[in-house]
Amino acid sequence: MASGARQRLLLELLQAGLEAVDGRGCVREALAARPPHPAPVWAAAVGKAAASMALGAADALGSSLERVLVITPSAHLTPELLSRPGVEIRESAHPVPDERSLAAGRRLLDWVEDLPAAVAPLFLISGGASSLVEVLEPAVCLEELEQLSAGWLAEGIAIGEFNARRARMSRIKGGRLAAHLRGRAARALFISDVPGDDPAVIGSGLLGPAAGGADHIERQVVASVDRAIEGVAQAASQRGLTVACVHERFEGDATRLAARFTHELLVGNTQVRVWGGESTVRLPPHPGRGGRNQHLALAAARFLPEYPELVLLAAGTDGTDGPTEAAGGLVDADTCARLALAGLDADDCLARADSGTALAAAGALVRTGPTGTNVADVVIGLKLPPA
Repeated sequence: MASGARQRLLLELLQAGLEAVDGRGCVREALAARPPHPAPVWAAAVGKAAASMALGAADALGSSLERVLVITPSAHLTPELLSRPGVEIRESAHPVPDERSLAAGRRLLDWVEDLPAAVAPLFLISGGASSLVEVLEPAVCLEELEQLSAGWLAEGIAIGEFNARRARMSRIKGGRLAAHLRGRAARALFISDVPGDDPAVIGSGLLGPAAGGADHIERQVVASVDRAIEGVAQAASQRGLTVACVHERFEGDATRLAARFTHELLVGNTQVRVWGGESTVRLPPHPGRGGRNQHLALAAARFLPEYPELVLLAAGTDGTDGPTEAAGGLVDADTCARLALAGLDADDCLARADSGTALAAAGALVRTGPTGTNVADVVIGLKLPPA
C-alpha cells in the first residue's frame, strides 16, 4: 500500500473511533434507552463536549427540554446550538482557568440553587470541565489558581492527581456541587477522559458523589476511550485488517510510551494495534509549540526509519493537543528525513518541547477540528509494507 494510502487509512480509522464516542449520539442513545419521567427538563452541560451533548439531549427530549446551560471553550460551540431557543451559552477558559471560569462557576452554582421544584435536572459533564468552571475556597485567589494550574501542567502530572489537587481548592468540585442539590433527584451523563471512568474524578468530581454519599444522582458514563478503541477496531476489521486492542489504559512519559508502542507494533502479529489513555510531558522552562500527542508521535518517528512497514498516529479525541489547534501527529519512516530537509532535528525539538513545529515542517500534523467528544487520547499503529 502506498504511503499516502496508509496515512489516509489511519485517518479513516481515527474518524471511526471518534464517531463511536460522539457526544450527541451517545447522549441521545442513553436518554432514548431510558427516558426521564414526564416533567420539564433543565440541562447543564459543561466541558469540551458540552455542545454536542446538549444537542443529543435536545434530540432525545424534544420540547420537554425547556432550558439548557452550556459552558464550553468557544472553539467547541456549534452553529446549530446557537440557534436553539432556551439555550444559555457561557464561553470559558481551558486549560488554565481565568476570570471567565469563576464567572461560569458562579453561574452554574446559581443555576443549581435556583432550579424550580417542578423540573428534572440533567447534567452533561465531559473533560475540560475542571478548568471551565470554578468557585474557589475563600483562602484561594484566582492568581494562585492560575499559577498552580500552569505549574502542574508543566510538571506533566497525571490527570487523576491533577484533578484531585484542583478539587481541594474548590467549593464545587469533589462532590460539593452535588451537595447543593440538597438531596433532590437528578441525572448525570458523563463522557470520560480519565482512567477508571470514575465520576468522582471526571471534571474533578464536578458531579461526583457528595461527601458522605447522601445524594440522589443517577450517574452514567456514556462514552470512554474503550468505546473509541472498539470503533477503530471494528472499522479496521471491516477493511479486512487484523487488529489487536490494548484495553489497559496507557499513562506516563510520552517519550517512553513511543518506544513501547513502536516495539509492540513491530513484534506483534497483527496489522493494526490500538491503544487508549493519556501520556504526560514534562515541559522545559520555555517550551515550544506542541502537545503530548505530537510529542509522542515525534518521539516514535525516531524509531521508524529502519521500519518502512510501520506508521503510527497519536491524537487527542477532542481535536486539540495541548495549547494547539492540531489533534496530534501521524509519522512514518520518512518523517525524520523530511525534518532534516527543513533543517530540524527530532531530538532537539523534543528537548525543547517543540514537536508541533517539527511535525508541521514534516507535513505530519493531524487536524480534525473540534470533535464533539473528549475521551482522552488514541494511538493507532499500522504494520503494512509500502507499495
